[in-house]
Amino acid sequence: MTGESRSGGDTRERILDVAEVLFTEHGFEGTSMRLITGQAGVNLAAVNYHFGTKEALFQAVFHRRLYQLNRMRLEVLDGMELEAQGAPLKPSQVLEGFFGPVLAMATDTRHGGHTFMRLLGRTYTEPAQFIRKFMAEEFSDVISRYSDALRRALPGVPLAEIMWRLHFMMGAVSYAISGIDALQLVSGRFDDDPALMAPRLMSFLLGGLRAPLPEMISPHAQFPTGDVGGGVLTPDFGAARA
Repeated sequence: MTGESRSGGDTRERILDVAEVLFTEHGFEGTSMRLITGQAGVNLAAVNYHFGTKEALFQAVFHRRLYQLNRMRLEVLDGMELEAQGAPLKPSQVLEGFFGPVLAMATDTRHGGHTFMRLLGRTYTEPAQFIRKFMAEEFSDVISRYSDALRRALPGVPLAEIMWRLHFMMGAVSYAISGIDALQLVSGRFDDDPALMAPRLMSFLLGGLRAPLPEMISPHAQFPTGDVGGGVLTPDFGAARA
C-alpha cells in the first residue's frame, strides 16, 4: 500500500470516528458538516471525496460497525446450530447469540464500540426515512436467521408473536445501551458500568421471552404466511427449554 493510499484510509477512518461521536452527541440533524470537518481536521472536499453527502457518511458510520456486529452474530449462530446437529436451539442460546455481541460491543470503551451502541440506541428513537431503509437492509439477513431460530426453539408460539417479542427486546436493549440518564434522574447516582448491565439485561430479556402469551393470542394462531408449527403452548412456554 502506498503512502498516499494509507493517508487516504487514515483520513477516512478519522472522519468516521469523529462523525460517530458527533452523531451520538447531537443526532443526525444536529450535526453539521462544518462541525465534522472542524473536529476531524479536514476540509469539506475530503468528506465529499470519501462519502459525498452527510446521509452517505451517516450510513458509512453504521455500516462499519454493523457489518462487524452482524458477522459476529451469524458466526455465533452458525456455531451453535452446527453443535446442535439439527436440533432446535434453546431460547436462551438464541438470545445470547443475538444480543451477546451487542452487549460486548457496548462494553468496548477503547475502540469506539460503546459510543456506537449509544448512537444506535439514539437512532432507534428518532429515525428518518432514509435511516429506516438502510437499517432494514443491514439487519435483513440476521433478523431472518434469528427469527427462524426462535421459531424452531418455540414451536408453539405464532411467528407474529415471536416477532413482536423480538421487537420489544430490541427496544429494551437499545434504550439500555443508549445511556441511563432517565434512571439517574429518578434514582440519583447509579452505577452505569456497561459490564454489569449485561447479565441484568439478559435475565430480563429471557424473562420477557418466556412470559405467557396474552389471553387474546391463541397458541394455534396463524401468521399471514401460514402456520408456524405444532405444539401446545404451556403457561410458561420457555421454561422447559430455557
